[in-house]
Amino acid sequence: MYYEPGVTPHGLPHDPFKSCVIPRPIGWISTVDAQGRHNLAPYSQFQNVTFDPPIVMFSANQTTQGERKDSVRNAEQTGEFVWNMATYALRDAVNISAEEVPHGVDEFDRAGLIKLPSRLVKPMRVQGSPIQFECVYLNSLRFPGKPPMGTADVVFGRVVAIHIDDEVISDQGLIDVLKIQPLARMGYYDYTFVENQFQMVIPGNSKALLAGLEGSADKAANSSSGSPR
Repeated sequence: MYYEPGVTPHGLPHDPFKSCVIPRPIGWISTVDAQGRHNLAPYSQFQNVTFDPPIVMFSANQTTQGERKDSVRNAEQTGEFVWNMATYALRDAVNISAEEVPHGVDEFDRAGLIKLPSRLVKPMRVQGSPIQFECVYLNSLRFPGKPPMGTADVVFGRVVAIHIDDEVISDQGLIDVLKIQPLARMGYYDYTFVENQFQMVIPGNSKALLAGLEGSADKAANSSSGSPR
């Protein structure tokens, strides 16, 4: 099949676009507003941008009323947010926190979640989430779209603190992804979670390239400068 979005019809019962970019990691973003009210919401347009320094982003469409999401406004106004890893075990709480509710409603409470204090930022962390990033706001990009929900705000933040549950670190010092079972968004109403993995190493034996793939800033710097690892 072939179609041009917004120009020619796709002819399917449901728009296939979101089901073509899968799976998407979930940005379970916690923020606090200027009045000190807590907010928690999942965004399936989430990703790390770079590793040195570590920067992440999440993209938020408008509400069904054509308003900016609380997560965006709070991050911009207070300069902080936290990413909490969503897992299969926490799937029901993630789903509850996705509901569109009035400003000021605490999604932690609605989803029956316990707040954990962060160390460097004010937004709380989700107890039970195995990994959290404390982030300081960098900037936003706004992409206009068709109302009410088409416009999107893309928020970037620098990771200033990382929390990892010791229980998900293997004896080899690696993140045990299969134990975590990270939740990921697909299209329609579908989700998936990580339950298998395999390795592929880029050929060529470039230490700098492999360090970048690993995400090790120290190894990348040493390899590029020619100094020993």
